[in-house]
Amino acid sequence: MAKPILKFASRRRRLRSRKRMRRIPKGVIHVQAGFNNTIVTVTDVRGQVVSSSSAGNCGFRGTRKATPFAAQTTAVTAIDTVVMQRAEVLIKGPGAGRDAALRAIRQSGIRVTIVRDVTPLPHNGCRPPKRRRV
Repeated sequence: MAKPILKFASRRRRLRSRKRMRRIPKGVIHVQAGFNNTIVTVTDVRGQVVSSSSAGNCGFRGTRKATPFAAQTTAVTAIDTVVMQRAEVLIKGPGAGRDAALRAIRQSGIRVTIVRDVTPLPHNGCRPPKRRRV
């Protein structure tokens, strides 16, 4: 017995995009720039995540995720779904995408109030391995 062909009316498509525009007057943009990836997260003042993006999420794979262009694209993608006037920028990590992400945030039209480096620095670090004997 053959299966009946479904009508086009029964197939429903999603008309709206998944990410809708969120309006916040002031927010915090966290940029985590590692050697392998760049992650940009937009939060409100209380710390609740509004939008986020990463270089891998934007379609970059392998060593291209660590490039400044990938960081710039990531920052633009994270900011696109948010409407805000002022923002603080917290940058963490030693990666190549630090400056590019900050440049993209400034060009987006958001007024940056504070740029703070929150990279964790060890006070004394881990204990080194014992001396090698040959």
